[in-house]
Amino acid sequence: MGGFYSGESPIAVILVTVVLGGGAAFLSGRAIAGDWRAPWQVAVAAVLLGAASRFIHYALFQGDLVSLRDFFADTLFFLLIGLFAWRLRRAHQMVRQYPWLYARAGLLGWREIGQGNER
Repeated sequence: MGGFYSGESPIAVILVTVVLGGGAAFLSGRAIAGDWRAPWQVAVAAVLLGAASRFIHYALFQGDLVSLRDFFADTLFFLLIGLFAWRLRRAHQMVRQYPWLYARAGLLGWREIGQGNER
């Protein structure tokens, strides 16, 4: 039991965790926000993606199936990506659905449009 992802190549870790898992986390966060669901549901999706990622590491690349350190690292990564996507989508929704109330304020935010202020 060495460091993180012991016995696995860096390419395998990047492929499974970053590309496949990160992409799935981004799409999950975006879909959860698209249905106007709460951000805590992104955490549930991240835990499930963490378990799936551990299984793929085990099944395809002979990684440890029950490695809590790797599971938590994957899950934290998926949670951060998912919450970023959730907030990105929510900002887009608020401005698109309520254009008379809100204007875009940066990548992840929105602001109220004041009385008499132009967009």
